This record gives sequence, C-alpha cells and structure tokens, in this order.
Amino acid sequence: MLFVPPALAKAFNDTARIERMLEFEAALARAEARTGVIPGAAAEAIAHACRAEAYDLDALHAAAMDSGNLAIPLVAALTRRVGDIDADAKGWVHWGATSQDVIDTGLVLQLREGLVFVEAELDRLREALATQADAHRRTVMPGRTWLQQASPVTLGGKLAACLAAFDRDRARLDALKRNLFVVQLGGAAGNLAALGERGIDVTRALAAELKLDVPPTPWHTQRDRLCECASVLGIVTADAGKLARDLALLAQTEVGEAFEPSAPGRGGSSTMPQKRNPVGAAIALSAATRVPGLVATMLVAAVQEHERGLGNWPAEWDTLPRIVELCGSALVAVAQVLSGLRVDAQRMRANIELTQGQLFAEAAQMALAPKLGRDVAHGLVAEACRRAASEGRHVRDVLAETPPAREALDRAALTALFDPQQYLGSNDVYIDRVLRNRG
Repeated sequence: MLFVPPALAKAFNDTARIERMLEFEAALARAEARTGVIPGAAAEAIAHACRAEAYDLDALHAAAMDSGNLAIPLVAALTRRVGDIDADAKGWVHWGATSQDVIDTGLVLQLREGLVFVEAELDRLREALATQADAHRRTVMPGRTWLQQASPVTLGGKLAACLAAFDRDRARLDALKRNLFVVQLGGAAGNLAALGERGIDVTRALAAELKLDVPPTPWHTQRDRLCECASVLGIVTADAGKLARDLALLAQTEVGEAFEPSAPGRGGSSTMPQKRNPVGAAIALSAATRVPGLVATMLVAAVQEHERGLGNWPAEWDTLPRIVELCGSALVAVAQVLSGLRVDAQRMRANIELTQGQLFAEAAQMALAPKLGRDVAHGLVAEACRRAASEGRHVRDVLAETPPAREALDRAALTALFDPQQYLGSNDVYIDRVLRNRG
C-alpha cells in the first residue's frame, strides 16, 4: 500500500500473517507438551514444521477461498509436513484448537509488532513537538477561528496543544496494550471442551510461550479488544491529521507562515517547477480521511452472532492491519515535517498587521469594559473596526479619536493594547505544563 513504512508493511504482509499463525501452532504444541496433553516428541516435530518458508502462500490463499479462512488450509498443510517428519506426531497438530484461535492470536502477535513501530514514531513526533513548542513559545501569529483571524496566539502554544493530545495518545496506547495483548484459545465453541480439565493449564502455558496475558474468558465473539485498538489508532491518526491540516494551511502561498522541510524532489510538481507541495501533510491527511471508515467497519463487525460470526469476523482480517499501517504512515509523515519545520516569524508578524489592528479588538474591548461597561465597550470597538476597515486606517488611530476611548485610556495604554506580546494570556503557563508533565 502506498506510503506505508516498510517496517509496518513487513509486519502485516502475507508472509508475516502465516509466520504468526505458525508461531501460535508451535507454541500451542509446546504448551500442550508441557502440560502433558500431547507427547513431547510430537511437539518437537510440530515446532520444526512451523517455518513459513516451507509453505506455498499462493496455494494457501487459493485454498482459503473454498474453506472460508486461511487457518484450515494452513493446518492441513502443517499436518502433512509434520507427517513427513514424524508420522505419529501429525495427529497432534492443532490439538483442541479451532481456526479462530490461530487467526485471532496470530493477529494479536502482528499487532504487538506493529504497535512497537507506532509507539516509536509517536515518541519521535512528541520529541519534535516539544522542541518546536519551546523554541516558538513567543513566536506570535494570528489565531484563527472559522478560518478568520481572531486574536494573537503563538506557534509554540499551538504546537504545545498538539503535543498534549499526543501525550494522551501515548497513555491510550499503554492502556490498550493491557487489554489487547492476550491469547485467544477457546476451541470449537469457546469452552475448550476438547481439552477437558486441562484447558486452563494449556491456556496459561500457551500465553507464557507467546509472552501474552491470559484473559478471564476466551474473547472469540467479544471483539471490544480489537475495536479498542482500532479506535485508539483512529484517535492518533485524527490528531496527526489535525496537525497536518494546520501545517498545510500555514504553508499556503497567501499565508506563508510555516513550511515543510525542503529536499531535492520533495513536494515537486510534474508540470510546475515552482511548486513546493506539503507532501507530508498530504500523506497524513490521506490517512486521516481513510481511517474513520475503517474504524466504523470494525465496530460494525463486532456485532457477531452467537459463538462465531458469519462474515463479520473475516471483515476484520484486512481492516485492522490497514488501520495500523495508515496510522503509522501519518505519524512518520508529520514527525518528518516537525523535525525540519521552517518558520517565517516575520511573515507571521506581518499577517498580524494585515487587518490594521482588528486582531486586537478583544483586547481593546476588555481594556475599556471596566470603565465603560462591557456592552458599551463592545459596541464602541465594533464601530471603530468598521470605520477602520472602510477608511483604510488602523483601529488604534480610530479609537484614539473616539472621546469615550480617549477618556478611558491614554495614548500609551491604548498603544500597548496592540502589542501581540502583551496579549498572550496564559500561553507560557500552558506550554510549561505540557513540557513538564510529559510522560
């Protein structure tokens, strides 16, 4: 899939899926040998046969079209291969388990590998954001609401708010792992009846082999664990998309306040030599556009029938890996942008002056309100803004000619209202909180 980091593509490709399913089969055999369910020699033969390179992936996928899932032809092929090694051992392959056990646990093993990558990229992004937020804590720029200039903010404050969200995402991932990294072993209908009284012992031994936790019950038709994974990664991707959207808007030619790092061939156009397209933002936004629908698919698929769903369980097999891949690609893209972000502080300051003081209307209103009353101050400043716009003048100069304003504030106080560094409120406190409280 386009833009997917190679490490994630490797974790979720067809070979990796077979490898993780065979890892389950080998671990199950060892667990059952440890608990006295199957002979130790059989477990050795099964483990020896669990090498993905020994199997024809194309043939397995073709057979899965008739069997309904990949586990059935894989177990059949594994059984044949074990029989070639030890004829007595082949009858112990997949003992007491069912297709969903190997597919679900294999998916969990893939997710564990994929989330290592996601966490690493998230941490890299957080470090880049922390550096930029601190460096630009006093880099003033127009704040924008409804895509219109509002009042002054700083780039550092904007990035610190994003960092705080990604810090929460990191905590969400930590909580997710406690619920997600568990073994699935339920047998035909979820009670491990085929293993008799040894089911719990085998489950514990299997979990130990795979370094997973033991759930209170099998979760074969309780898909909240996978839905939580999809939802958390959906939030992470949305946060990356939010950051990417803002950066793309700041890079617009008419705004020109911040830019992605430049490199030969990066952001070019096939027809326009001058273009420097925000390609990192585009990759993240592409992911943020696709992931919500995939998360919805996971939630819909969770409504499964009785002890095994019909059609909804298979819908998860490609959906959740795609979510992980897209989330990872979004994080890689925005981390690269933030690490080399180019900031034009002069352009930001010039854009503050674009409306000749209207950005400071709230500041003027708040300064006048204690003496004139809020409603009077609001009306007076609103009229001054209208006059300034129609006459092409600065709001400060119009207010200075307005008797109520001139009586309430002297010229020095009025001039100070239009200094963006004096109207940043708790900006530094917020940035310090985020930088100090990072986990």
